[in-house]
Amino acid sequence: MTRFVTKLAAATAAFVLASAPGLASAQTTQAVDEKSGPVSFANVASVRIGNPGSLITETQRSPLTPGQSKLSPDRTVVPRDDGERTTFGKKWDINLGRYGAQSPYPAGIPSRDHNVIAALQQTTVPTAVAESNYALIDNGRGGATPAENTVLVLEGAKSSVDCSSPSKATSATSVSKIWVRDETGKLQPSGASGVDIKGLKLGPPSTGDIDKTASKDDTTSDLTVSRVTAFDQLIRQDGWRSGDVTKAAGWKLDIVTHVRDDAGKDLREARTTIVLGGVSCAIPRNFVAKPAGGTGPGAAPEQPAVPGTVPAGGIPPQTADSTRTVVGLGLLGGGIVIGAAAMLFLRRRKPVPVREK
Repeated sequence: MTRFVTKLAAATAAFVLASAPGLASAQTTQAVDEKSGPVSFANVASVRIGNPGSLITETQRSPLTPGQSKLSPDRTVVPRDDGERTTFGKKWDINLGRYGAQSPYPAGIPSRDHNVIAALQQTTVPTAVAESNYALIDNGRGGATPAENTVLVLEGAKSSVDCSSPSKATSATSVSKIWVRDETGKLQPSGASGVDIKGLKLGPPSTGDIDKTASKDDTTSDLTVSRVTAFDQLIRQDGWRSGDVTKAAGWKLDIVTHVRDDAGKDLREARTTIVLGGVSCAIPRNFVAKPAGGTGPGAAPEQPAVPGTVPAGGIPPQTADSTRTVVGLGLLGGGIVIGAAAMLFLRRRKPVPVREK
């Protein structure tokens, strides 16, 4: 009489799972719904050049489990490479707070790293913040230093959103000081609520054949700086979505450049929109935050920062027309919980008889 010796795969799998406490913990973490659940986004700078070209820097997306996604401090300027400059143009730069030996800011404004974060709190409340100094630089001015070419500065700019509940979603946009280069050529404080200026000495972000006869003295721009108050005012990728309840914040720059020749004749009109520190949060209409456990809304996430980024990129003018631009490969990361499964491969072998005594 013989019998065959075998292994019980189910028992072995149970043992593997029991011996991996980290795996068991991950399996108990409840992720929010990727398509309709609470979510936030944060972007340091985005630009719409003419109609319909656009350039959008990396957009941070909140993870699907408690955590945060933060923009790398290495992003210090727009455009940062030849690809972005092809879309943005060769005349303008936007400094994002950090600078090297030469400052593009008025004296006394120190170099600083931006703070651009999209987060899902322990309560599953989505929040986002963008804090930085910003400088708009017109290299067409021909100054010897970046500071001589700066035409606009947002000092201590901050935008934030918090979607704690459908009835308590909030947004805020502030700035310590706005500086504008006046008719005398000096950067002067212009308040902290917004700007509406006609005849600013600012040329277009890019030039073409029609601009060969343009006059630098007669070419001027009309500039309006205002707060973002609606989601549709953001310049965003398709992956950047809203919800049943949505809040948005940021600073919006509307620039109309009148390119003229030496005789004062209008050659063309260039329109540019820039959103600095664009943030949003969105929740379903029936959203209820989880208990805070004594930490309160806005507490530090349970886990380290989890990448969740919509890659930077752009569409040059006259190739498409949308305020929501398809950029890169879509959402990367996003803090999605990945379930692990133990798989056992049993090698098929010839049965071995065991003699029973």
